[in-house]
Amino acid sequence: MRIAKITELINKLNSDAVILFNESNMHYACGFSPSEGVIVITKEAVGYHIVDSRYVQAANEHAKNTGLNVIEITSSFIDEVDKIVKKHNIKSLLFENETISYSKYLAYSQKFSNISLIPLNNEFMNLRNVKDIDEIEMIKKANYIAEKSFLELLAEVKVGKTEKELAALFDYIMAKNGSHGVSFDTILLTGDHTSMPHGVPSEKVICDGDFVLFDFGATYCGYHSDMTRTVAIGHATDEMYQCYNLVKKAQKAGIQALAEGVKCADVYSASYDVLSKENMAQYFRHSLGHGVGLDIHEGYNASPKSTDTYQVGNVTSIEPGIYIPNKFGIRIEDLLYISPRGRENLSNITKELIIL
Repeated sequence: MRIAKITELINKLNSDAVILFNESNMHYACGFSPSEGVIVITKEAVGYHIVDSRYVQAANEHAKNTGLNVIEITSSFIDEVDKIVKKHNIKSLLFENETISYSKYLAYSQKFSNISLIPLNNEFMNLRNVKDIDEIEMIKKANYIAEKSFLELLAEVKVGKTEKELAALFDYIMAKNGSHGVSFDTILLTGDHTSMPHGVPSEKVICDGDFVLFDFGATYCGYHSDMTRTVAIGHATDEMYQCYNLVKKAQKAGIQALAEGVKCADVYSASYDVLSKENMAQYFRHSLGHGVGLDIHEGYNASPKSTDTYQVGNVTSIEPGIYIPNKFGIRIEDLLYISPRGRENLSNITKELIIL
């Protein structure tokens, strides 16, 4: 099925074949993430997965489902590609101009100087943005692991614990529950550190009356989850409640605006306007959301400058926040899937303010 989609893209772009080096793009085609390798797929839907001895067994196992022909290199990757080019009389080749290294580009452009190398630009990412049902199931599994782990972690979040020890424990719990790796470096911040949208866990100790912000994700078979929750320790002030409820209201507005055919910038505006009406938009310092899949940030994003439009098959985060310097920050993030039946929220953890 994936080869068929990729073949459609090759023919749409009037090329003879596509060559893939990017790990996530290769995963999309071959079903796992080799750290090194090459995939070539022709316009006739003949696919090759070139690997070294480390990945032969895994590649052959996945090839039973993907239909790729596995080739173990005998000399070099580029020599094996040359054999395929000659076998299929390839005269034009799509390549990943947005992610390929300069040195690799030079090597392949010199080797195949008689072949037209055609930039893919964002066309392959656009293909990956439309998730199939198997991909959605993988994301749901990753999300389930992350949520289960978060609920377990909450029992350990207490006054006197440090950000770093809880972040490390969180990663361990996710691994224990079946995560194949964290989606990104876990963000776990307390007190005034929560005003840094992407702060790094430190030796800072949790105190009574603090907000604690958790931004986390698990992975399953290469697919990522992403969620943020903000909780309070012991008690919360009226200001903390008011700001928290405002962020929750902004998120709700963004989620309600999300639908097939809606511009990403308009979804951003739906949340932004809620904050703006309360004169709090100046504390919202990032885009509203981003695509999630084989990469934690992929494809489009919901920002005021975005020219993208949501479509069926997209998975995106919706994550407004406010960050008041030297005071506190709040972010609430869910994963949303635009299914053929409409919008589906993949996140299940309550968004009412949790007081620990």
